[in-house]
Amino acid sequence: MQERKHLVSAEVEKLIAATKGTRNEARDRCFLLLMFRHGLRVSEACGLVLSQVDTESRVLHVARLKKGLSTTHPLRADELRAIKAWLADRGKMKPDTDSFFVSERRTAWSRKTAWVAIRHYGEVAGLPLPAHPHMLRHACGFALADQGADTRLIQDYLGHRNIQHTVRYTAANPARFEKLWR
Repeated sequence: MQERKHLVSAEVEKLIAATKGTRNEARDRCFLLLMFRHGLRVSEACGLVLSQVDTESRVLHVARLKKGLSTTHPLRADELRAIKAWLADRGKMKPDTDSFFVSERRTAWSRKTAWVAIRHYGEVAGLPLPAHPHMLRHACGFALADQGADTRLIQDYLGHRNIQHTVRYTAANPARFEKLWR
């Protein structure tokens, strides 16, 4: 059997919980939460700049890569709390960049560092498989499908130009068969 390419919501919660008490808890918690909730690719998350995160209007301007369709997503209360906690820590660092996520060296957070961090938090969380950043994007798609979101809506949310990239999330959802044979 092929190894799973996504995390389930409970595993994402464990991954985020694994940041508790760490040196970079605010940044890493915010990073993981935004990657999951907005289906961000690691390069999209690492490439976020301050102007894309609008706490006053409560929106995230998502600039999709790989010719994806860029969108504006609403930010939920727990995301805003995580963002504000991270921005408070970030402000103390006085970085010379407008990158949203920065390293302890005050430079933009790299893809490699994000990979290492996610793998580490997956181990700390005791996940049954090695975690990597793209699992959070897939986890987003599956979580939206599990909530009953329409395939076209998931397509727009994840920025897919081709719906074939989206149907994997709804096709694997057993809840879609619930109303059959009643």
